[in-house]
Formats: sequence, C-alpha cells, structure tokens
Amino acid sequence: MKTSAHRPSSISPDWWDYTCLSGDLIDEAARLTPRDLARLSRPGFRVVMYDTLADFYLAEALEYVDAWRQSTDDNPAGICGPIGPTEQLPLVARLVNELGLDVRSGHFWGMDEWFLDGAEMPVTHPLSFERCDRAMLFDRLDKKRRMPDAHLHFPKADTRPYRASWDAGVRCVVMQGGQGDVKHWAFNDPLPRRGKYKNVPPSAAEYRKLATRVVELHPLTIAQNARTSGGGNIALVPTQAITVGPVETWKAEKVSIWQAGAHDNPFGQRLTALMISRGIADACVPMSLLAEHPNVQFNYYRGGLGTCAVEMH
Repeated sequence: MKTSAHRPSSISPDWWDYTCLSGDLIDEAARLTPRDLARLSRPGFRVVMYDTLADFYLAEALEYVDAWRQSTDDNPAGICGPIGPTEQLPLVARLVNELGLDVRSGHFWGMDEWFLDGAEMPVTHPLSFERCDRAMLFDRLDKKRRMPDAHLHFPKADTRPYRASWDAGVRCVVMQGGQGDVKHWAFNDPLPRRGKYKNVPPSAAEYRKLATRVVELHPLTIAQNARTSGGGNIALVPTQAITVGPVETWKAEKVSIWQAGAHDNPFGQRLTALMISRGIADACVPMSLLAEHPNVQFNYYRGGLGTCAVEMH
C-alpha cells in the first residue's frame, strides 16, 4: 500500500499523527463535499449515508441483532462494540426484548477500557466502559434470554483471557467503532516519536502486528474524552488505556465505523475515507490501516458532515 511523506506534527513534536501527512493529501481531503464522500466506495470499502439520526442509530443497533441472530450453540457468533458512540446501546436492548430474541448463544467483545493505577478501571467508576455497556445494554436484556456473563469479553490489564477469546471458536461477525479526533478506532492511537520510531513512524505492516495491549494515549485523545465524557475536565481522564488491537480487528469478518459528527470533526471524517478509498495505509492515521481489511463500511449521518470551509466564531 502507498504511504505519504511525513512532516513534524503540528500538535506535539513528541508524537506522530495526521498533521504529519503531506499537505497535498490534507488539502484534498478538506475539499471533499458530502457527494464526493459518498462516491469513495470501492470493492471492500463501502460508504453509507443516513439522513436522520434515528435511522443512523437504528441501523447501528441492527448490526448487533444481525450478529446475534446468526449465533447458535454449535456455531456461536458475536459483535465487538464501542463506547463512542453509545446511543445505539439502549436500542439494541429494546429490539432484542420487543422481538423476543433468544441471544443466549451470542457473544460480545468490548473494544477498550481505561487503564488506571496499574489496572483496568473498576466497573464501579463512572467512566468505566464496561459499566456503560452493562448499564445501557446487557442489564436491560430479558434475563431468561440473554447471554451468560462468560460470553461478555471485556479487556483487562491481563490481556491474555481477552486475546484467547478471539481464538475460542466464536465468529466475530462485525467489529463496530467510532473515530476519534486522532483518527483511531478503539484506542489504536498513533505512536510516540521515540526509540526506533523517533524519526520514522512504524510501517503499516508493523502496526498491524499489535494485539490487545495497554497503550499510552495521544494528547488529542485525552482532550477529546474530556470534552465528550468529562465536561472538558482533562485532569479527570486517564492517560493510558487497554485497547483491542489490529490483530483482533483482522479476525472480524467486517469492520463497521459509525460517524455521527459528535466525535471526529468534518475534516477527520473526510480524511480517513479518502485514505482507505485510495489504499493509503499510514500509521500516522491508524484508521487508514483499514485500507488493508477486506470488508470495511463507513456509516455517516449526513447532517454531521459539516464543512471544512473557514468560519470565524
């Protein structure tokens, strides 16, 4: 796959990130209209637009239903899901309950979790991702028809059980995700500029060897999570997390990314789609590595695409 030339980061000299890309690529992404974006589909990469948020989140919720309906005791299946966005989670519970679905054979993988004081964040913490998944979805399912707790796989500081669950004979029908300001899925952030990557970022092939692990978070990720989950209180947000890796991502039959405009900005929503469409896999933009996955879908709320035109506020 092609990669772009690299410049010093405009955000932090200690990190690689999307501002290290060539100016020509950045300018081209900024010029994309919503109509241009919809035309970036190619074999293995599909762009889907939704005109309302209701339709957007319903479609996201239906991916859970579709995955669990494929699951049987003899051929278990599941979905890997994000915390950003979360609006789909109560819809999943409602659909499962109202349709009377039996999802006892189904599985779920959480994408990530905060890492704090040498351990995964406890489920009692208000910022816990596992707490959110349970409260907004799994605790709402009919107890007689929901999957046992052993079918819920949440990443922990000891990543071995979580990693083993991906090789335990359960199909991951789809891995959902959102896109952060730093162009990650889960917490697959760009890497710091240190050691062997001081002057050159990792190649796409090197980055794809990363499995579930504890990561150091890019400053943009910390700021974004403070904005979306903590009222802007950056001191509240941990600087490390546990994240599902590319190794597990490539075990998912499909990767489905959901962008309503509430997380990444208009420019970011355009940049990664352009790179994936063109086959430009660059570890400075981790989401772009999905250019090498055989089945990727980007889902956009049309009203959240915005514009990259200069507007003074």
